[in-house]
Amino acid sequence: MVQSEAGIKTIKLTMENRNNPFFLTVLWDAQDVILIDTGLPGQMELIRTAFLDAGIPFEKLTKILISHQDSDHIGSLPELVEAFGDQVQVFAHEIAVPYLAGIIPLDKSKKLVRTPIKVDVTLQDGDILPFAGGIRAVFTPGHTPDHTSFYHIPSKTLIAGDVLRAQDGILQSYSPIYTPDQVTALQSIAKFQTMDISKVIAYHGGECTDNLQDHLQDILDAGPVENK
Repeated sequence: MVQSEAGIKTIKLTMENRNNPFFLTVLWDAQDVILIDTGLPGQMELIRTAFLDAGIPFEKLTKILISHQDSDHIGSLPELVEAFGDQVQVFAHEIAVPYLAGIIPLDKSKKLVRTPIKVDVTLQDGDILPFAGGIRAVFTPGHTPDHTSFYHIPSKTLIAGDVLRAQDGILQSYSPIYTPDQVTALQSIAKFQTMDISKVIAYHGGECTDNLQDHLQDILDAGPVENK
C-alpha cells in the first residue's frame, strides 16, 4: 500500500515485438496517485496488475501525465479515462492538445486518434506540478513535436520518456528510426546538463543511475545517430 509521503516507482509492462522492456512511472502523495503515460491500446488490465504488484492502489489514480503522442504512450488513455471518469485529470503539453483531441493527425502514423481525449490541464516548459513533492515539466521535442519529460524534484529523477533510451542500466541516445528531428532532440537532451539528476527513467530500457552526466555528454558529442 502506498504510504502518505510522496514517492515514485517504475513499473514494467510487457510489450510484444519490442527489443527492450517498456516502463511507466507512478508517483504519489497523500492525495494523489499519478501515472505518466499509458502503454499500448488495451493494456489497462496490465497496468492494473503492475500497480498491484508494486503495492500501489490502482483505484486511487487521480492524474495521468502524457509525455507525447505515440501510440505506446497514449494507447490505453481512452480506456483509463472511461474507467475513472471525473476522478482522473489528463495533463499534456499544449502542443499535444490538438493531436489528442483528434484535430491533427498523429506525427508518426499520420492518422487521427481513434478516440479523442480532452486534456484537462495544459503544460508549458518549466511548469511545476504540486504533486508527489513537485514535478517539473521539461519540454523536450525532437522525438515528437510535443515531447515532454518530467523531473521529480524530491528524488532528482528524470522521467525522460523517449528522448533517451537505456540498455542494461546504461544511458543511451534516442532511437533514430523514431526520432525525425534529431537536431532538436539533441538540443532537448542538452537541457538535462543543467539539472541535478540522480536517476533517469527511459521508457524503453528502464532506470539508469551511473555516470549520468558523462553519458549525456557522450551522447551530445556523438551527435545525430545513424539509422541502422
